[in-house]
Amino acid sequence: MKRRRTDPVTRLLAGLAITVVALPLVAIFVKVPWSTFFTSIRSDGSLTAVKLSIWTSLLAGLICLLLGVPLAWWLARGSDRVTTFLRPIVLAPIALPPTVAGLAMLGLLSRTGLLGRPIYRIFNWQMPFTTTAVIFAGIFVGLPFLVLVSESTFRQLPRDVQDAAEIDRATPGQVFRLIAIPQSKSGIVTGLVLAWARILGEFGATMMFAGSLPGTTQTWTMQIYQELDISQDTAYSLSLLMVLISVSLIFFLRKPITQAFAS
Repeated sequence: MKRRRTDPVTRLLAGLAITVVALPLVAIFVKVPWSTFFTSIRSDGSLTAVKLSIWTSLLAGLICLLLGVPLAWWLARGSDRVTTFLRPIVLAPIALPPTVAGLAMLGLLSRTGLLGRPIYRIFNWQMPFTTTAVIFAGIFVGLPFLVLVSESTFRQLPRDVQDAAEIDRATPGQVFRLIAIPQSKSGIVTGLVLAWARILGEFGATMMFAGSLPGTTQTWTMQIYQELDISQDTAYSLSLLMVLISVSLIFFLRKPITQAFAS
């Protein structure tokens, strides 16, 4: 295939953009103390935080998948009168500052929150500062990413196949399960990966809503933040591990991601 050339100005701006993104990542590689790398990430506190983040983020991602794909389909196919107003609400967590997101969850589910007050009165239990709060915060910040990508993918599906299925008396549920989802797998996977990455890296909202209790709510990112005051070597080692996971996910799923955003 013949390579398409770009003009010098475009190449210069592209190079600057790459530099802005790449240099901080390179700095992490340089600052990692390789002689103690494995020792740092195998320490009890680090392993506990990493394990907690992995399983809570996977569970939150699964819930996002179960809830987000139907929501994305409904937003893509629903009445514009309704979806026009609901879509900004669903996607709002993408733009919310972490402190506002955390405060919003506290306002809903704390002991004095809108739902938290009756829950506490009936069950004598509150969600904030529990592992459940970590999972809920992950769903809150990750779900919009899955919905955004999945809805875009659903809107690009050819309507003739769906119309033919409806003519053959396929129910709306069958069209969704047997046609829309199989044809949108790459976009859904992309949305799921982006949502999971967002959940795994969440810090501010989770800190406000769940706190940072070792073994209970102290996630990977919180452990990194704590280690900045205790051992910067461990902080850089844990950061590098997260960078490697993120880059690997994007690398191995680059084809689905490209297809999902292709017009």
